[in-house]
Amino acid sequence: MGESSFTLLREIGACALENGEEVRFSIDAYRGYRYVSVRRYVTTDTFAGATRDGVTLTPEIVHILAPLIAALPDEGAAIQDGQLGKFAKRPGICIVASVGSFKGRRGLDLRQWQEDCGFTKKGIWIPLEKLPQIKQLFIQTKTALDEKPVDDF
Repeated sequence: MGESSFTLLREIGACALENGEEVRFSIDAYRGYRYVSVRRYVTTDTFAGATRDGVTLTPEIVHILAPLIAALPDEGAAIQDGQLGKFAKRPGICIVASVGSFKGRRGLDLRQWQEDCGFTKKGIWIPLEKLPQIKQLFIQTKTALDEKPVDDF
């Protein structure tokens, strides 16, 4: 495998959204490091695949973020808007997890933040109505990360 190749190590699961969209969780390897991908996929008459909406998380971020998300109430109305946390991904880049509104709907936002320019385009917004399924996907992902990898990547 080449130094810069991307490898899917394990698909964790998906959460159906609307209009043929879903959020998929997977564990991937890139340049010798494991990452968790949280990405929006779409299926239409002419296209099926990943969209640009998504973010990669380090295993360390997932181990901290999964319990925070699991502790949120299942009922979206009981969750206050605001930042859940800011997690270092690598020097100068963080992942910010927050709850807020977008186009009149409330959701969980996972967004990349860069020291020199602020928020980047990398990120994903997930409606709070899907929070019970997203909680389960985070728990499954954390469990999968704790398991011994099948082979080296």
